[in-house]
Amino acid sequence: MMDITRKPKMGLLLIGANRFRPLGKGTADGTYEQRKEKEAEAIVASAKKIADVVFTGIVYDKDMLAAAMDAFYNEKVDFVFCAYLSWAEDFAWVRFLRDMYNIPLFFGCIMRESCEFSDTSDENEFVDFLSSGGIVGTLEASGSLARFNRKMVATGIGKLDTLMNQVSAFGQAAKVRSILRNSVFGLLACYNEAMWSTYVDPYNFFATVGPELRFLSIATLNDEINLLSEQEVQKTVEELTAKYSVMPDVGRDKFFASVRASMAVEKMLRKNDLDMIILNDIDRVLFEQVGLRPGFIPCSHKDAIVVPEGDIGAGLAVFVLKVLSGKHVSFIEPFYIDAKSGCFGAGHAGPNDYTDPSGSVKIARDVRFAKTSYKHAGAPFAWYKIPPGEKTMVHISENNGRYKLVCSLVDALECEHFLASYSHGVLKPRSPIDIFFGKLMEIGVTQHYGLVEGNYVKELEAFAKIMDFEYYHI
Repeated sequence: MMDITRKPKMGLLLIGANRFRPLGKGTADGTYEQRKEKEAEAIVASAKKIADVVFTGIVYDKDMLAAAMDAFYNEKVDFVFCAYLSWAEDFAWVRFLRDMYNIPLFFGCIMRESCEFSDTSDENEFVDFLSSGGIVGTLEASGSLARFNRKMVATGIGKLDTLMNQVSAFGQAAKVRSILRNSVFGLLACYNEAMWSTYVDPYNFFATVGPELRFLSIATLNDEINLLSEQEVQKTVEELTAKYSVMPDVGRDKFFASVRASMAVEKMLRKNDLDMIILNDIDRVLFEQVGLRPGFIPCSHKDAIVVPEGDIGAGLAVFVLKVLSGKHVSFIEPFYIDAKSGCFGAGHAGPNDYTDPSGSVKIARDVRFAKTSYKHAGAPFAWYKIPPGEKTMVHISENNGRYKLVCSLVDALECEHFLASYSHGVLKPRSPIDIFFGKLMEIGVTQHYGLVEGNYVKELEAFAKIMDFEYYHI
């Protein structure tokens, strides 16, 4: 598994004017080059607040440019932040646009707080005047940026810290892209035959989104279940019961069986070096051979990401939110609409991250399947209640070869445990409930979404642009 908690890695390209470098020698503020070095130090310091920075120095000629591009490639940066420090010759910039490999670029213009000139016949002040002309170089360079028509480009302007806030969202999105291109998802064990709308093309998924998709088998899951010792399972059960209350009708044997199967799924994730498992937890073979759907993931492997119902697109939404936020992400679907309150119930059965300490968990029977004939019918699961607060809700699915991303801000309201067999909560969208769901219907989605605490709309918009996804914000 990759480290998805790392900071974004930024390549920093600062372009200066080669012909201005010696100007200002002997003046109070030094040469143009010395002044730009101080500016670069401030830019690097600001950039380091949001990213790990790869910077080889201000670029004045093509050799310096080549060194910078080599460093960006060798250090595997997620994106490059580019800025003109004044007017400058554009040969380095045009070469960069032509020769730089395909990577997200943020082209920025850094504004000074103020520029006050009284007599530019004074050489010190004249060099300061030349040094303040970042907008000249930026506008010059913007034409070439448009002519090359590179993909994955964003632009921004502002004072340094303000601009870096814009860059931060873009950098987080670029980090997600890099991680996806090196990640491996496992499908256990098949697409969901009851929900064709969740199907994706595995080849296109790899080519356009990034993750390699591996197909896992229930037979392998059974092998892992049988390899687990009683002591390993007992230890995990004790950890769970020490944290969460157990409903009185939960049977010991079925509790152990659910924990054992959950641990086995996590072992498959580790052994196959997977970053996520998409589990078809309503697969008939799973029920016939395992006798339940695993109900306590994560348990022994706290970083395990597992989602239900074989939905790769929704799994992608959960994974993206996990990388962006580093927080606990829920897999949900809307259950019903309460028109009077303008709210909807949401959540999901099956595996869900229940480990957010601000949520509420009870160990309860899966009563939905309790009356079936499967071996462990009614086996318990972590019955999780979504905590209140602002949430970002995200849908991703494939549409005729292209992916669409739909995001919204919703508020989770305080509620009691009231929906048996489902991790759940009550959500209120920021728009009227009929307009909210009407727009989802117009866009064309599925029923599955990722849900995370906080506001990640800016990052998701940047991510969708970088990935060339259709983007909708409701």
